[in-house]
Parts: sequence; C-alpha cells; structure tokens
Amino acid sequence: MTAGRSNGRSGGRPTLEEVAARAGVGRGTVSRVINGSPRVSETTRAAVEAAVAELGYVPNTAARALAANRTDAIALVVPEPETRFFTEPYFSDILSGIGAALAPTDLQLLLTFADGARERSRLAQYLAAHRVDGVLLVSVHADDPLPDLLSQLEIPAVISGRRSEDEPLASVDTDNYSGARAAVTHLLERGRTTIATISGRLDVYGAQRRLDGYRSALGDAGRPPEDSLVAAGDFTEEGGRQAMRLLLDRHPELDAVFACSDVMAAGALQVLREAGRRIPEDVALVGFDDSAVARLMDPPLTSVRQPTAAMGRAMTEALLVEIAEGRPDSSRLRRPRQVVLDTELVVRAST
Repeated sequence: MTAGRSNGRSGGRPTLEEVAARAGVGRGTVSRVINGSPRVSETTRAAVEAAVAELGYVPNTAARALAANRTDAIALVVPEPETRFFTEPYFSDILSGIGAALAPTDLQLLLTFADGARERSRLAQYLAAHRVDGVLLVSVHADDPLPDLLSQLEIPAVISGRRSEDEPLASVDTDNYSGARAAVTHLLERGRTTIATISGRLDVYGAQRRLDGYRSALGDAGRPPEDSLVAAGDFTEEGGRQAMRLLLDRHPELDAVFACSDVMAAGALQVLREAGRRIPEDVALVGFDDSAVARLMDPPLTSVRQPTAAMGRAMTEALLVEIAEGRPDSSRLRRPRQVVLDTELVVRAST
C-alpha cells in the first residue's frame, strides 16, 4: 500500500493552512515563500517548498494568474538614484499610498531603479518578458524613454506627473500651477517686493508649471517677473543651497523666496542664515510639498501641500483599472485618463 499524499481532508485539495502545519511555520510565511519574498530564510523556504511538494499544493492565485497569463505583480519604476528615493519624503509618501491601495489585493509590488542607460536596458529586457502586469512610473523627465517603451510593449502603466500638456499615458498629478500661484500671491499679500524662486529641474513638466504659476502671480500683480530672480535647482538640498547663493549674489536685496520643494527650501534656509538673514523678518520663505521637512524646520515652513500619499493611491487604483481593462473577461471599467489633485497653501512661521 502506498502512503501517498496525506492532507487530512479525505482527498480534498490541500490548503495554505495545511502547508503551514506540515512545514511548522505560520500561514503568512507560506504566503511569502509562494510569492517569492526575500524576507524568508533559506531553511524556512526549503521547509515550505518541501511541504508544498509533499501535499501537492497549488496556490489559487498562481492558478488564476497562469490561466489569465498574468503575474499578479506590478512594478514601481523610479528613474532616479536610490539615494534620492530613500532621502526625500515625496517618494516615501508615494510609496505609502501605493501600499494602502494594494493592501486589499493579492498583487506583489516590485521596486526598481532606472537611473542610467544600463539600468534602463536591463529593465527593458525584464519588462519585455512580461514579468509584471503593470507599471507605476514616478519622477518622469521629459526625455525619459521609459514611458514610450511601456507603450510599445503594451504594458498597462500610470505615471506620476505628466510629461507635457498632451500626455498620452494615464497619469496622476497635482495642480502645480495653482499651488505656485497661491504661494507667490501669499508673499505679495505679506508686502514682499523682491520675490525670487528656486525652480526644480525644468525637464520635469511639474517644475515648469510651478515656474509658470510663479510668473503668473507676479504678472497679475503688475510686477513682470525678472529672469535674474529665477535660479534652477534639482529638488535636492544641495541644489537649494547653490541656487540660493546665486540669487543672493544677483539680488542681495531680495525679501522673499519661493522654493519649489521643501527640501530645496531647507538648503536655501541654511544659506540665508549663513548670510545673516532672519526668517521671516528679512526674507520670507515658502516651500512646496508640505512634507515632514516643512514641519520640522526652524521656523516651521509655509508650504504648498500636495496630497502625495493620495497620488500614490490614485495611481495604483488607475493601474488596477488599466490591468482589468486588458483582461478578456473584464467589464471594461471606465476611469478618467488624467487625474489632477488639488493643492493647499499651509501657512506657518516662515512667512
């Protein structure tokens, strides 16, 4: 008599719980092994794989994915250096929103960086093999080839921030133009007369729109903007410092600065302090993002709040619809192609 496979259910299909009991681990550990999580020791992985083989367990999600030619995984692609991703609050907030939207699903999230030609080439090969069901793409520059690659491969994709007014891909953005207008209008209402700005990288459409909002607010107030009051930054603290030094050299009399990110505002603040300028008595300072950086600065920073976590959630929800629309058994759900979320000026002691 052959012992065969014993699953304790008189011939029924083995369950995840029975695999866990056979391997001597928890149900969540079995799930992590099946989904390829790296957060499992090799010993535990071997025990779970042995239990799966002994019981003949087939995960329901894997079976469904196989039948639908799906992977049950999506990728978050960041065309930036890893150091920037892990140091700037913007990215952690986006990731928080993505995680919240994925929590009710069985989808796995893969994080990958594509900062450079070599990394993009490897990513292109990976995506061409259709190892993910869809892609979330953040921090996109105007000349980035990745969005076009995703279109060519017909992989569902959603990007954070449009590349232009005529963005062909699904996108989620904030109202950068109105947010910048509100910031500069606030400075004008505070009686400031020489208002400079530290822009972001202008190959990013959102940074262009913030600069447009700055210029529009000044123009409406009868103060045509001067190019010498604009200094380009790169959304980093060091970029904010360099831009602030340049602005002080050009206009030592300036009495207000609109920095197009909180991180750049923090760098600008350091340079202003080194130059003996008091905030806000001598120079009023406004940032953009309303991140933890703004709240922890001394004095606390007036900032344009963009709902970054909500952006991550909205991107993910839009991508899930994109993926669903690609399934033959889908009900063809409808969604807006472009989502623009409102911003809000949060006034604090820096102005």
